[in-house]
Parts: sequence; C-alpha cells; structure tokens
Amino acid sequence: MHPPERRALLLLLALAVAGQAVRYLATRPGEATGGVQILSTISPGSLAAHRDSTVRQARPLAPGERIDVDSAPAAEIARLPRVGLRLAKTIVADREAHGAFGGLAGLDRVAGVGPGMLRTLEPFLAFSGAAQTPAPEPSDAGVGTAFASPPSGGVFAPQSGRGNTALNVNRATAVDLEALPGIGPALARRIVADREARGPFATVQALDRVPGIGPALVARLGNLVTAP
Repeated sequence: MHPPERRALLLLLALAVAGQAVRYLATRPGEATGGVQILSTISPGSLAAHRDSTVRQARPLAPGERIDVDSAPAAEIARLPRVGLRLAKTIVADREAHGAFGGLAGLDRVAGVGPGMLRTLEPFLAFSGAAQTPAPEPSDAGVGTAFASPPSGGVFAPQSGRGNTALNVNRATAVDLEALPGIGPALARRIVADREARGPFATVQALDRVPGIGPALVARLGNLVTAP
C-alpha cells in the first residue's frame, strides 16, 4: 500500500472512531443508539397550556356573551368581531395608561377604533369601570356655584345636577361638549358633525343617533344637557 493510500485510510479510521465517541456521549443511558429526540426542551405541560390558549382565542362568542373591556385580558378581547390580537393589546395598553373606558365613548379614544367598529362591537361589550373624567376647575363666580367658566365663551357646561341651566346640545361647540362626562374630543366633534349634517336634535334622547352614544350615556348626561 502506497503512503498516500495509507494516510487516507488512517484518516477514515480516525473519523469513524471520533463519530462513535460523539454518539456515545450524546446518548442517554438506556436509550437506543440513533434515537431522535423531538422538542426536548418543551414540557408536556407547556404544550397543553399553549393548546388551551389557542382554543380559547379561537372560541366564538356564545349567544348573549359579552366581553368586559375594562378588565378582560388581551386574549379575551381578541375574541370580539373585527378585533385581532394586535388591536386587543392596544386596547389593554390604553386602559392601563388612561384608566377604564366606562362606555363606548371611552373606547372611542383608542387608536384603530372608529364609529363603524363601535356599532359592530356594542352588542358584545360590557364595561365594569367608570370613565376617567377630569376634575372640574374652580369657578370664578365663587364657592358653591354649579358651573365652571365657559370654555369657549357664551355657553356654560354644568358640573353637577344642581341649578336650572343645562348645556344646549344644539348650540354648543365641540369644546363645550367635551366638558360633559363621558364625552371626549372625538365624540364631541362627531356630535357637532351629525348636527350640521342632519339638523338639530329634537330631544336629548335623539343624541343616540350619533355613533358612540347609547342609552346609558344619554341617561348619564341626565339634566346636564337640553335640546329645546
């Protein structure tokens, strides 16, 4: 045998011995040689938890079931129609940053939620929290008055049920409407736009024609507003 052939043969023998050594070290005691281990780092419990989580997220809403967006986690909120996990996480992040929504008007503040989506979601939503509203500023008229200074001049926004002056929703500006509980900037602009497009509101109850306003918010406004 020539020297080059002898060196090649010795190299092959060395590689074979090294391969057997590696296989021996990597094989557990009692385990068959050449056995393949799949997902060795994932425990059966983790797989079951992942499976259950996936099933919960894919489960459609039962008839009459509502999701409380003031307390539900993102995985539950994602079960709502037209709401994926990404938007659900945005809703939860907004809730943690600004407090409970308290109603459709509060949920409207979330980026990605608009009038059309609110109309779709309304039958499936519940709100267990109270919307965060800014504290009324002291009035220049003195202690005990029921009204704050007019935000835009000429129209007062009452801060309590006392007194006999209410905000006229047919003459109020968007800034005036923002002073009402449960009415944010987006909803205030929507009220003004609806009024300009469809005419004055015949009654306070007619406000529910505006997307984002339902019977609960109308009742909450109570005697704070009027629409003669």
